[in-house]
Parts: sequence; structure tokens; C-alpha cells
Amino acid sequence: MRIAVAADEDTGVAGVVVAQLRERGHEPLVHGALAAGERADWALASEAAARDVADGRAEQAVVCCWTGTGASIAANKVAGIRAALCGDAETAAGARRWNDANVLALSLRTTSEAVLSEILDAWFAAGPSPDDDDRANVAHLDEID
Repeated sequence: MRIAVAADEDTGVAGVVVAQLRERGHEPLVHGALAAGERADWALASEAAARDVADGRAEQAVVCCWTGTGASIAANKVAGIRAALCGDAETAAGARRWNDANVLALSLRTTSEAVLSEILDAWFAAGPSPDDDDRANVAHLDEID
């Protein structure tokens, strides 16, 4: 799977995300501090990764900043993106299941390598819920202005 990855700093687990995605057989498309010549601002980098998903260049994205909050806000401004800030595996699984999240947001400050592995395991193991109510909620997101 092609996965866009953005970070505003090459610190914490930023590079580890790319390495773990490659180890899992995915093709990372890097942005921000992870890409030579790109601006590393969290808003610009996260938007670039989210646009990769929205425009079909990537199937999912992982966006990172110091807290993860700014990265998730920037990604969610792009139409069709459902970014979820996840600090643990259960939140990541729920975001995929109930919210059909297509962008994972992470904190560079609080995410350890061990927790990152657990989050990625849960993220990739879970899929969108087949429940009609869950699907209706996700569909409603496109109706919100």
C-alpha cells in the first residue's frame, strides 16, 4: 500500500514511522522534514500528505507533529480526509473501525517506538465497520459544511 507520511521535524518516531511502514511492505511517500527540499511546517506537510490520499496518490497517510493535534487539524481540512489522533492501539483500531479513518495522526513527543508498533498493528488489522449505523455516520461527514 502507498502511504503518505508527513512530519514537521525529523525527531522522535518520525523516521521510525517510515522504516516500520517499509518493513511492513508499504511504500511511503514522504513530506515535510522527511523530504529534501520541502518546507517542514506542520500545516503544509500534513496538507500535502492528506492531498496525496484525497487525490488518489496514496491510500492512507500518517501525519506527525509535536503533539499530533496540528497535524490532524491540517489533514482534516482536506475534503474526504478523516484524520484521527491516536496515542494507543485501541484508539487506532476504533478510528479505523468506527470512523473509517484514512489518516493516522501521531505525536512526536509522546509516541514511543513500542507504542508506534502497537498502533500500526491495530491500524492495519482493523477495517471499516460493516454496521449500518457506523457507515451512516461516516457518510454523514461528507454532508457537514
